[in-house]
Amino acid sequence: QVHFVESGGGLVQPGGSLRLSCAVSGGTLDHYTIGWFRQAPGKEREWVSCIRGSTKSETYADSVKGRFTISRDDVKNTVYLQMNSLNPEDTAVYYCAAGHPDYGLGYKGSAYPYWGQGTQVTVSS
Repeated sequence: QVHFVESGGGLVQPGGSLRLSCAVSGGTLDHYTIGWFRQAPGKEREWVSCIRGSTKSETYADSVKGRFTISRDDVKNTVYLQMNSLNPEDTAVYYCAAGHPDYGLGYKGSAYPYWGQGTQVTVSS
């Protein structure tokens, strides 16, 4: 069973930055694809980014490409999401998840059986 401890959320002004952390236990990062998803109030869950276990290849949703960067530290077994140039549309609860999505299908939430508890990100002046 994979477990997560997410942290790093908070309130930030538009244009600001935050770094989310997802500390993973019960599995090693080279074995899982780790995805970041978000859900804003009244909206469906949205895929943000993912990093593959074996290749460390990164993919991003168009809405965050060029602003967000996913990375991982295999020693700390932690995945990060660096978020820059934040805008109010980025306000959401952000979740990390672990699974084995087929290549090209990392955006599918159904491919991830393990989910974190979420961390709130609020972008507001």
